[in-house]
Amino acid sequence: MNDRINEPDAPRLIFGLRDTGYNVRTAAADIIDNSIAAKADMVSVEIILREDGRKLVYFGDNGDGMDANGIFRAMRYGAPVRDNPESLGKFGLGLKTASSSVCLKYTLISRKAADQELAKLAWDLEHVAHANKWEMLKDSVTSDEREMFDELCGDKGTLVIWEKCDRILTKDYDPGGSKEKAAINRLAESLAKHLSLVYHRFLDKTDERERNIEISINKIPVEHWNPFYPERSEQVLPPIKQKLLVELPDSSEEVANIRAWILPHRSDMTKIEEKTYARISNRSQGFYVYREGRLIQDGSWLEVFGAPEPHTSLLRIEFDFGHKLDDAFRIDVKKSRILFHPDLEDGLRELLQPVYREAGKRYRRQSREQANTHKVDHTSSNKNIAETGNASKPQVDSVDPATQSVVVSNNMGSKIKLKLAVQSNVSAETVYVEAVEEITTGELWQPAYRSAGESGHVPAVLLNKHHDFYQKIYKRAAANGFAVEGMDLLLWAFAVAEQNNTNEELEPIFEDIRNEVSRNLHKLLRNFTDPEPGELIAEEEA
Repeated sequence: MNDRINEPDAPRLIFGLRDTGYNVRTAAADIIDNSIAAKADMVSVEIILREDGRKLVYFGDNGDGMDANGIFRAMRYGAPVRDNPESLGKFGLGLKTASSSVCLKYTLISRKAADQELAKLAWDLEHVAHANKWEMLKDSVTSDEREMFDELCGDKGTLVIWEKCDRILTKDYDPGGSKEKAAINRLAESLAKHLSLVYHRFLDKTDERERNIEISINKIPVEHWNPFYPERSEQVLPPIKQKLLVELPDSSEEVANIRAWILPHRSDMTKIEEKTYARISNRSQGFYVYREGRLIQDGSWLEVFGAPEPHTSLLRIEFDFGHKLDDAFRIDVKKSRILFHPDLEDGLRELLQPVYREAGKRYRRQSREQANTHKVDHTSSNKNIAETGNASKPQVDSVDPATQSVVVSNNMGSKIKLKLAVQSNVSAETVYVEAVEEITTGELWQPAYRSAGESGHVPAVLLNKHHDFYQKIYKRAAANGFAVEGMDLLLWAFAVAEQNNTNEELEPIFEDIRNEVSRNLHKLLRNFTDPEPGELIAEEEA
């Protein structure tokens, strides 16, 4: 006995490899990778639920196919490297780990030409556990299997069969019942949606970057979904910046390609466009990474930027690389995750920072333009203040609209001259409190003196429509009149207290306080999202 050979325990390892992180969607994609690697142009998936609750999945392709020796190699855990380095397969584990993550038995049937006999091998995990050795099953091809091969593959190709599917559904149902049938239908729809994204370059006949294939699930063709919606989106990265040189461990360099897409805002699309083509959400922003044209990562900032947040939900980054960069990006077995080297993260962050900011600006601008069509009603606040005659406030001696100044008597003395906004002939309903567009200092509020005519100016407060507090808090509170009125009265009281306790010497100090409070509010609200249309209430609904 060679004491240097230490074979793994067959049952423990083959069962342990079930838990490598696949789900049904990523497992199915790994099987389809093998079909594409075998030069198939048609892949058919059939998900079948028997009346007794048995669930089977068939994957058939019309690719090159394999003879008996080829099947034996393909079924080996750690299969030999393929001749074509551009193959979507990578570790020689995909067929096995993907299949066993879903089922306890999986079978491979194939042939290279119509005049050849079908070759077949199967792994049955329960058999391995019983025999306590790495032993496959070599049974004859059944009539049902032959029929499925003819239907899904044709003259040549490969048929993969998943049986004893104990992990295909996440819940237990009455075997073969209506709820289980509905769950299988939902699974087929979810799988179609996943494959439409992962292989969209292969499915899209107008995309010349990859050869065309057809995929069907239960005889329904899978339509491609391009996450960048190029018909309506803007590619914002200049051509000169779309090529990245990546250094490999041996100091050689390979090129990766990158493009940045800013999608249209929801307000610029119909609901059908948004749901069908754009599918905008926090989850869908970030990097879409392709290896040899196949999507392996979607919707993550991969440590280049922080966590997804609504203001950058319109930005999607298309990142492309070939097999020569596999080691540089440390791809996992499932081909569903990629890791950037810290140096590359820094480079990408510097490259993409301008478009990251631009995407945020566009989102905010569109959201706020839409939000500003929904008015916040300050009428009740103005009425309340007008009827409260005993509030402490300065007495106005005179106003000078030309110099935007006012002379008052306040707690600091008489004839106190202040430099404040003086506004005449304003709406009688907004004399005391009004939200305006004109404040450009970044302050949330400013004291003012206003009148519905040419005289009779009274202390007032102007609110900055552009400040985050107004956009994110006031707008949401618009459906609750008490909340809006409470904030209005508080800010009016602050403004009037300033007017009643200031002079020319103290004016800059009060201005600094307003600025500091406004800046701190902006920082505190940085992670608050702008309200969605459903959270707003139009003026006529108020």
